[in-house]
Amino acid sequence: MRRKPTGRSATTSKPSIFQSPMFNLFTIAIMGGVLILGIGIGIAFSSTTTLAPSNVASREFIDTKAPNPEICVQYGASAMVMDARLFVTLNPFNVYVAQPSMRPGCVIRQNNWALLENRKLVTSDQVRDCKNRLNTFGFTGNLDSGQPDIRCIYQNEAAQNFFTAQPGAVGTPQETDRF
Repeated sequence: MRRKPTGRSATTSKPSIFQSPMFNLFTIAIMGGVLILGIGIGIAFSSTTTLAPSNVASREFIDTKAPNPEICVQYGASAMVMDARLFVTLNPFNVYVAQPSMRPGCVIRQNNWALLENRKLVTSDQVRDCKNRLNTFGFTGNLDSGQPDIRCIYQNEAAQNFFTAQPGAVGTPQETDRF
């Protein structure tokens, strides 16, 4: 006995994802436009960031505010210098911290100390003492003003930059690690 066909086709094909009404060409074009618009807004926002003293957002801003910026970038690295006072009482034991002051500064590489010696800003005894302790010099204030604050400073090897320690972060070149 034969059955009559019911009018349905024996093979039903599913529509592809691009033929479905959810992902038609118009929807894909709109999503692409939104993506490009978002990228454009992000670029515009990041390039118009206000670089005011209350918003230190880039290395370039710190480089321009450093004392003697051309010397600092060529012979060392610009820095943010924080002066803070700590008060320690022993009976009872407590630690108090005064409000820190932040100002621009510069760290000079060891092989460029002659720059400070030639300007008679450090003596040969200061250079010898600093070199014996494997330290370097850092300063705040303009070198040409006659009264810069120059000190022998120690590079803390235990200090870590937790921003670059994240997975996928690119580390700093080795030659910039040691002053």
